[in-house]
Amino acid sequence: MTETRSRPFDLPPVWLAMAVAIAWVQAHRFSFGLSFGPIWADLLGGLLVGGGILLMALAIYEMRRQQTTFHPHHESARLVQSGIFSRTRNPIYLGDVMVLAGLILYWDAVLSLPLVPLFLWFLERRFVIPEENRLRRTFRMDFAKYCEKVRRWV
Repeated sequence: MTETRSRPFDLPPVWLAMAVAIAWVQAHRFSFGLSFGPIWADLLGGLLVGGGILLMALAIYEMRRQQTTFHPHHESARLVQSGIFSRTRNPIYLGDVMVLAGLILYWDAVLSLPLVPLFLWFLERRFVIPEENRLRRTFRMDFAKYCEKVRRWV
């Protein structure tokens, strides 16, 4: 497992924390009286946060079980295709997006909603595509077959 980049703070949780902080500040300082509504946003937000955390936990469990890394800048020892990875190729990143969307709903951070597609775009460009390129070079045909069976997101 070699490190392909030496940027200790260039990790998805750091970027998620920054996006969450922006949403929180917007909700608490610049809400302008906007709201998603009474209860449904809280419920959906909670479900998204819980579901996102569950996705991440299932992915980390499966990667540990397969004895490979979940660090986005390290080379994978194995191509994990079992467990949650049989449903989505990027469950941790999908979980990150779900957590952000859920917190935005829960906090009524209406003006922060555009952060969700921006964050998804950023994760894809900064982490997903480079990771998939490394997997493609390392696992060649196995990765190509995996991509045919399992979609990138859902």
